[in-house]
Amino acid sequence: MARMARPAVLCRYQPVQPPEGAGFEVRPGAGKRRVSIPNIITLGRILLVPIIVWAIVSSQMEVAFALFLIAGISDAVDGFLAKRFNMTSELGALLDPLADKALLVSIYLALGIWGAIPRWIVILVVSRDIMIVTAVIVSWLFDKPVEMKPSKVSKLNTAAQVAYAALMLASLAFGFKPAPYDIILMSLVTVFTLSSVSLYLVEWLRHMSTIEAK
Repeated sequence: MARMARPAVLCRYQPVQPPEGAGFEVRPGAGKRRVSIPNIITLGRILLVPIIVWAIVSSQMEVAFALFLIAGISDAVDGFLAKRFNMTSELGALLDPLADKALLVSIYLALGIWGAIPRWIVILVVSRDIMIVTAVIVSWLFDKPVEMKPSKVSKLNTAAQVAYAALMLASLAFGFKPAPYDIILMSLVTVFTLSSVSLYLVEWLRHMSTIEAK
């Protein structure tokens, strides 16, 4: 009795395509996290703050001055990278001014405690930042958030503060007299600090009153 031949079975792999509207989407590079180099540099600058403070209070002024220069260079580098290669982010916009303020306030406090700069200039610089932060917190608590964008006066104030701190650290590190440039820079810091906090206060009061009027 003749045996019936079995039909040949062809096993071919055919990729299954998801039906339209199934919600599947394959994106190249999905699951990979991009590390922002500017943010890493900014975090490194924040980590330098306690080391610089330690160097000042330990009278290691050469170390403090060198680290301050590194922090300043890193600030310029991360800003350049973020703009040149489109690496800007909300986290970076938050961390960068935070790093700058942490660095300057800490150095002014350390230099004031060490006796290198007048304590009244320390109080003035620190009080300005406390007032601005307090205004932002109050507006947030009242559900009236305000965005404090740096003005031209504020940028000049930061530049004057950096120059004054750098001059005083350099004079302590290399043993030269900072006069008369210390008086000039200290006067600029005073004028710009008072001017910037006044402008911020006026802008904040205008913002709060406008919101209440609505």
